[in-house]
Amino acid sequence: MGTPLQRWKLCLCGCLAFALLAAMPWPTQASSDAGPPASGLSLSRLDADPVPRDVVSGSLDHRFQAGPGGVIRESAPGVSWWRLVSATAVPATAQPHIVLDRPGAARVQAWLPGQPMPVADGPGNGAPAGFPQRALAVPLPDGLQAGQAVYLRVRAMAPLAVPVDIEPLVQLHQRELVHVAWRAAVLCGFVLLALLALGFWVGIGERGYGYLLLALLAQAAFFATSGGEIRLVPGLATVLGEDPRGVVLASLAATLATLGFLTHYLELRGRHPALFRLVAGCAAVLLVLAMAALVGALRWVVPIAEIAGLVAAGALLVACVRGCIARERPAGFVLLAWLPALAVLVAGGAAGLGLWVAPEWLEHARSAALVLAGAVIMIGLTDALQKVRRDRDRVSRLATFDTLTGALSRPAMEERLAAAVTDAHRSGTPLSVVFFDVDRFKRINDDHGHRVGDSFLRFIALRTRNRLRTYDLMGRWGGDEMIVMLPDTRLNEALGVAENLRSAVNCRPLSIDDRLFDATLSLGVAELAAGETVEHLVERADSALYSSKTAGRDRVTGHDPRVTGSHPRFVATPD
Repeated sequence: MGTPLQRWKLCLCGCLAFALLAAMPWPTQASSDAGPPASGLSLSRLDADPVPRDVVSGSLDHRFQAGPGGVIRESAPGVSWWRLVSATAVPATAQPHIVLDRPGAARVQAWLPGQPMPVADGPGNGAPAGFPQRALAVPLPDGLQAGQAVYLRVRAMAPLAVPVDIEPLVQLHQRELVHVAWRAAVLCGFVLLALLALGFWVGIGERGYGYLLLALLAQAAFFATSGGEIRLVPGLATVLGEDPRGVVLASLAATLATLGFLTHYLELRGRHPALFRLVAGCAAVLLVLAMAALVGALRWVVPIAEIAGLVAAGALLVACVRGCIARERPAGFVLLAWLPALAVLVAGGAAGLGLWVAPEWLEHARSAALVLAGAVIMIGLTDALQKVRRDRDRVSRLATFDTLTGALSRPAMEERLAAAVTDAHRSGTPLSVVFFDVDRFKRINDDHGHRVGDSFLRFIALRTRNRLRTYDLMGRWGGDEMIVMLPDTRLNEALGVAENLRSAVNCRPLSIDDRLFDATLSLGVAELAAGETVEHLVERADSALYSSKTAGRDRVTGHDPRVTGSHPRFVATPD
């Protein structure tokens, strides 16, 4: 599972990764919390939609049934009427407002005492200029006398629980300032993360960053649509800011984008094909629901979308559990992420059911968790890329270096030789090679086994490599054959290097398994001739090596390119 630091980074990544799904904006989420009971207000509900004139006249007051204190609660989509009565007089000097916290996509019309027409129709309408979409604020310019009724016609797009209270303008401004600060920070976080994801996607080309970018943009769009900031974008104010379908469509888009990202992040298609098909089916249902929402069929779109989203979340949860059992790192991190996000959702749900009074910061915590989740997911993707890069470097090293001797592998040596020969011809600098093998190595393997033979080669490679210059390269050509490339080296100097290699091996026996073994090398040396190819250069060095063998082994032979004919010139033998 990696080092403790790596495990911590990845655990943190996964712990908040699932916040993108667990805090997913289901259509009911934006209005699921209930605030504290309103002071001095009594609420009653009429489960019908009669003509507004009959309701406002008070002729239907006897049909209203007392509701929960301080909360407008609807358990299903539909239209209902609510009657608000203040037990005490509310003076107009404080510029009071009826405040409906977090109404979501609900459309609300308010009839004040003595006014035949509604003063609000939807979140934010009728509020003081410049107020955001945290609440529907209905001004009471004349205040409210004790016992006077305010009638609200509520058209709910989904189950909701909306706290209601009467607040003076000063208090309303203070709450709005805090609200605006939180939302500005969250939007800035979304923008920054989206820019980073875009940069990584363009710079690295990893698709995961593209999926993350799409999820972040979709989440930001839902966030701005549900909060009203989308109205600041020219051309989108009417499409997404005023139309009740805007919030639902933005929610569905964010859900689809998040499902797509998590499906890719968990590699669901390859690791859990059955669960992938289930999630893909839920995504198809959500896509159909988005098309239905376009034509205004919101009444049945919202509950079906919620069910489809929960099924998809359950499938991903099962995939995470299975992945943890199979020791899949992303699955473990995503599963851990479920816990903090789930705690926030459970707290909000409990408040929506009236089981406790949720603090106002709970709404901001959900939004902040989304941004933090995006940041940690980006760290997780970067960590995954680092792991891929480490694995790739490891494979590349295995392909480049011989695991037994530590020398370059033959393909890597051939590649470097070809480049060196091309460079030597172009620049006119000399280049020499030394070709050697171990004398009577087959007898070592036959008499003492391949394990001793492998140790033999390791010791010889170590002794010879220590005698080379920093810019020389040594590679294993095959079996016990080694080749050394000597850049910028003439034949006479190369013969001296080869003699150093020979003396480094035969100067003292090799100690293997508490036994001593004598070892010697036969070496051939050749210098690159004008216009010569790599193959011909190596062939001449091999010919010189063969001459060393036939002359009695444990010696160096050089092939002088200035000598005509096929016979190499003998250069040196030991005493």
